[in-house]
Amino acid sequence: MKRIELIAPCHFGLEAVLKREIYDLGYEVTRVEDGRVFFEGDEEAVCRANVRLRTAKRILWKVAEFDAGTYDELFEGTRAVPWEDYLPKNAKFWVTKAAAVKSRLYSPSDIQSIVKKAMVERMKSCYHASWFTEDGNAYPLRIFLYKDRVEMTLDTAGEALHRRGYRQLASKAPLTETLAAALLMLTPWNKDRILVDPFCGSGTFPIEAAMMAAKIAPGLRRSFQGQEWENLIDARLWRDVAEEAEEEIDRNVQTDIQGYDIDGEIIKAARENAKGAGVDHLIHFQRRAIAQMSHPKKYGFMIMNPPYGERLEDKASLGQLYRQIGEAYERLDSWSMYLITSYEDAVKNIGRQPDKNRKIYNGMIKTYFYQFLGPKPPRRRQQGTDPKGYAAGEQRTMKQRG
Repeated sequence: MKRIELIAPCHFGLEAVLKREIYDLGYEVTRVEDGRVFFEGDEEAVCRANVRLRTAKRILWKVAEFDAGTYDELFEGTRAVPWEDYLPKNAKFWVTKAAAVKSRLYSPSDIQSIVKKAMVERMKSCYHASWFTEDGNAYPLRIFLYKDRVEMTLDTAGEALHRRGYRQLASKAPLTETLAAALLMLTPWNKDRILVDPFCGSGTFPIEAAMMAAKIAPGLRRSFQGQEWENLIDARLWRDVAEEAEEEIDRNVQTDIQGYDIDGEIIKAARENAKGAGVDHLIHFQRRAIAQMSHPKKYGFMIMNPPYGERLEDKASLGQLYRQIGEAYERLDSWSMYLITSYEDAVKNIGRQPDKNRKIYNGMIKTYFYQFLGPKPPRRRQQGTDPKGYAAGEQRTMKQRG
């Protein structure tokens, strides 16, 4: 299999999380930019990245890179790309998105039109045809220009990777699955610890946490555009990757994950979404307000995406809501709390300073991920040890030697 360069876009501010995920899959990261991680792999890497990466928005296959400071140079550079190596004669192809940063070529519609024309000209000369039916499989392209540098990529995902296939119903302000997974990865939470989302909405945080605990690959229940490209990726690779992911699922895992919301209808939707993800048995959903939040156990985690007050009519009650968040946290002995919000008075109304905060873009909204860190739980003493950590047999031996 040939080596190819792949690009994984992600939320701004969360590049390090995605980079770690890619390393854990066994691939070499070659470059990190704002909102994008570059890595090398092969055709199998395309399949594994789509199926297994939790925090990537898409997986893009880079097919060309060249300089273009004028539209004529863009046309000639595009026409020089060996598109016949990627697109069969009847392929349906178009530029689904063109983005330009600090480039003299700033019109997305002009970029899309010129690239399409240049590709057609190349295809005409290679396939000896004057027109194309484009009634075959789809090959959507994404073009990115930075200054005079052009990157041309094939979108192997199709639908964005946050569409896991389980969320049929959503709340008014849903958090994307990829962002929720990334925020969970920024915490020290693991499957053996309590996790509560008191503003769970359609259940994204609890469901993503449960999938992580059970080792369920995020793309296991959906399809990808690249599955249609049998001229580029053997269908067997997609099957092998899916089988590998199925075998890794921990079907015996036990968790203490809870989701609360004041809207009873949205709690029903969250249960349905969890069922669609195959993790409904791992999550307890309940209608409950943040003012009623309490828990008898220690060393748990709260993670939440509370209202931001983007609508003017919501701002009046926002201060009281965040004060209730602070009061709820005060009642939880030795817990940690994590919340993402753009509300500027969040910290003031919570009533305490976070130990850490991180700037993250939720869509086009600049938010902060506030982190209030509780103490670590004490290490469990192994059976048969004394308070100093010696096993019973070792203790007797030491006494005999003494």
